[in-house]
Formats: sequence, structure tokens, C-alpha cells
Amino acid sequence: MVIVGMPGSGKAMASRVARELGYPVLVCGDVIREEAKRRGLPPTPENIGTLMLKIREEEGRAIVACRLIPRIQVQESHVVVVEGARNIEEIDELREHYDVRTLAIHASPSTRFSRLKSRGRSDDPKNWNDFIIRDQREIDVGIGRLIATADRMIVNEGSTQEFKYSVNKLLKEMWSV
Repeated sequence: MVIVGMPGSGKAMASRVARELGYPVLVCGDVIREEAKRRGLPPTPENIGTLMLKIREEEGRAIVACRLIPRIQVQESHVVVVEGARNIEEIDELREHYDVRTLAIHASPSTRFSRLKSRGRSDDPKNWNDFIIRDQREIDVGIGRLIATADRMIVNEGSTQEFKYSVNKLLKEMWSV
């Protein structure tokens, strides 16, 4: 299962629900943050965004999925959740090895910006302009196509409780738990 969505849409919360159901979760963004650390780059929005593009340019558009595959292989669960794929090449790479189903999480830009501001992660945008730049970078990498072609979609504009209920229900339906 791959969870896709724009920054702040609710991917991490959906992943928490998956963990509560007993599924292991691997986060694509962690691959980029680990690479930043390896390269000695502070995890600023600019550094993480630039590195996200640079690593794909240097090693191919599917590099994040390629780096996750060994981590998926050691999992004991028949379902592993990958949070945050950014392009179709990553999905294609995963599909060469696994039965992949995609879940898109959608939320409006204003909702997502509000969530990102309150989240407080070092690579989150500090203002609306930074938010728009980040969104455009994500779209340029190919995330829009993933969202548009996802197997299932959940709109996350309601309460946290409603969203968690929807994710829980959908994951159980998708994997016949």
C-alpha cells in the first residue's frame, strides 16, 4: 500500500492508523532526510526540497523506492505501507516487486498550510510563499499524477476522528482485515 498526497494532506496520520492496525510503515521523506544528514546538510525546507530533486536527478526518478525495497523485504507483514511516494516511477519500481495499491489523501491548500505551520517540522514552510514553492516542487516531481490515478481517495477536511475512522475502514476494506 502506498499513501500519496500533497504535504500536509494527512499522510502521516493515515500511516499512524495503519501502524495501529499492525502494518509496518516506511516513509519516503525519511530517505531524503537521511541523505541530507549523510551529506551534512541541515534539514531546512530549502535543503530538503533541493535534495529531493537532486537525488532523483543523480540516481533516477525511482531512487527513493529503490532505497526502500531492501527495507520492505525484511518486513514480516504481508502488507507494508509506504508513505509519501512522489512520482509514477517510484510506483512502477515498487510494482516490479509487489502488488501495489495506492491511497491518495486530499486536503485543500489552506487546510494543508495550516497543518504544516502547526506541525513544526524543520523542513515545513514558514510562510504562504514557501508553501506555494513547495507545492509546485511536489507537482513538478510528479505527485499530481499519483493522486489522480490512485486506487482510492479520502478527502481530509473534517475532524481528526472522522479522518482516522475513514482510513481505518478503507484499509480494512482494501486488505480484507
